[in-house]
Amino acid sequence: MPNLQTGVSLIEAVLFMVVVSVALVVLVKAFNQAAVASADPVLRRQSLAIAQSLLEEINVKDYTNPSPGGYAGPYNATTRSRFDDVMDYNGLTLNGISDLSGTALAGLSGYRAGIAVVAAAFGSVPSSAGWRITVTVTDPAGQQLALEGYRANY
Repeated sequence: MPNLQTGVSLIEAVLFMVVVSVALVVLVKAFNQAAVASADPVLRRQSLAIAQSLLEEINVKDYTNPSPGGYAGPYNATTRSRFDDVMDYNGLTLNGISDLSGTALAGLSGYRAGIAVVAAAFGSVPSSAGWRITVTVTDPAGQQLALEGYRANY
């Protein structure tokens, strides 16, 4: 019966360790990049939710001032509960997101929002009967998200 040697040589062991360590470095870099970028979608999604809620809040208001001598300003975040038409929101800036009554919402103090309302034609609606509402939200990382909506005088 011949004497067979089993096992691995030193060269084979070293080569195995080199291959495994290179593969491990590649995997760690990939996971690190994924972990760094994983917060970005959360910030974008939160910005989108803020923009959608503000756009919805604006769109439920009257197209024009509903009553003569209605609220005439000043238009700022502390008087937002008194806004009664779409144009009242034009130029509004929120530093830290708050609800309609002005109460700051927990966890959203690093976000900013700006609103612009301009006359705009769309479809068969002339610019004299339509508003384009742009809500721009800036997240804590400084990335901006703009959401536009339209409101017609119907």
